[in-house]
Amino acid sequence: MSGDVVDLIMADHREVERLFNQLKQHPETRPLTVPVLAALLTAHSRAEEAEVYPVAQSEAGETDEVAHSQEEHEQAELLLVKLIEADPESPGFDAVLQELVDSVTHHVQEEESSVLPGMKSRLDDARRTELGAAFAASRAAHLGDRPGEATRKELEMQARNMNMSGASDMNKARLERELKKQAKS
Repeated sequence: MSGDVVDLIMADHREVERLFNQLKQHPETRPLTVPVLAALLTAHSRAEEAEVYPVAQSEAGETDEVAHSQEEHEQAELLLVKLIEADPESPGFDAVLQELVDSVTHHVQEEESSVLPGMKSRLDDARRTELGAAFAASRAAHLGDRPGEATRKELEMQARNMNMSGASDMNKARLERELKKQAKS
């Protein structure tokens, strides 16, 4: 696999799809598969938010698309927390899983049809490789992160990605509420 950031992101997307299929087709593996899915999705999102989205906005002109993608990350993270808290053997688990699958699938389709092609066409190979290294390092650093437990710095980055003003003046709790409200609107 190349170190091109677009290829790395798409490889993660395929792995998330594989994990979704595993959760649906083999419910007996849910207690082991949910933490793997949560770790991958959280690390992937944090790496995109920190390394990829700012560059997609400033260098590839994908400002509106990044703001929308960031909102979708927030929605997916809220659903991921619900999934972790759900009993894997309950009917409620299947409903939350399907909602997460639908949300993430929609996000992936949009990202792969707008943001990533924009980056592919507007950033040269060397820049995408440089960004790929930064994305991979950030993703590795965030592999232990839990959904719903972003740091203040990460929340501020998410607010910037959404073009939300005033984030630096908010305390962490208010910033979390405002991000959730923005994602639900």
